[in-house]
Amino acid sequence: MILNHLWGLYAHPIEEWQTIDNHHESATFSLSHMFLIALIPCIMGYVSSVHIGWQVGKGDVAYLTHDSAMLIAFAMYFALIIGVFSLAYLAYWMAVTFGAQPTFTQTIELAAYTATPIFMSAIAALYPELWFVVSVGIVSVAYSVYLLYTGVPIIMHIPEERGFIYASSMVTCGLILLVIILAATAILWTNGIISPTFT
Repeated sequence: MILNHLWGLYAHPIEEWQTIDNHHESATFSLSHMFLIALIPCIMGYVSSVHIGWQVGKGDVAYLTHDSAMLIAFAMYFALIIGVFSLAYLAYWMAVTFGAQPTFTQTIELAAYTATPIFMSAIAALYPELWFVVSVGIVSVAYSVYLLYTGVPIIMHIPEERGFIYASSMVTCGLILLVIILAATAILWTNGIISPTFT
């Protein structure tokens, strides 16, 4: 089953990382997990913006049109996939520096499973209160960072000391990727290519 590691990453993450390391699946399996999980933020974003609506402060509830929300959802999906692939490539590229020799499939596993809590947190959009969504987002980012720090020594087969520095480097790369995605979003938004249309 594609999501067979999902519960383990929440219930017993260290043991689950060891299970993932002992039974490396094919690249297709890891990619299937990533492609499926990345749908969650897109679907939740579409549902909350078209059918539930967002309200900031005491203003009116805002809804997006179906076409606008679909376009944004597609763009978000591709941005998430590109982000995970980029993080996996950077992990693969940095591996030699830290004395690791992973396959690209291993780094895909690391990036995809680490990003899972962030993608899953999008379920919070079904209750589109800004304070709630932000709170869930902060907790999910913190847990993803925890998964990264616990997973790197196990998946990359390096000592925990080097794993800590490796994981810290990946967090830095992840933040840079986030800034790039946000900048690209701002450019597309201001040029009217992917701008929201409200009902």
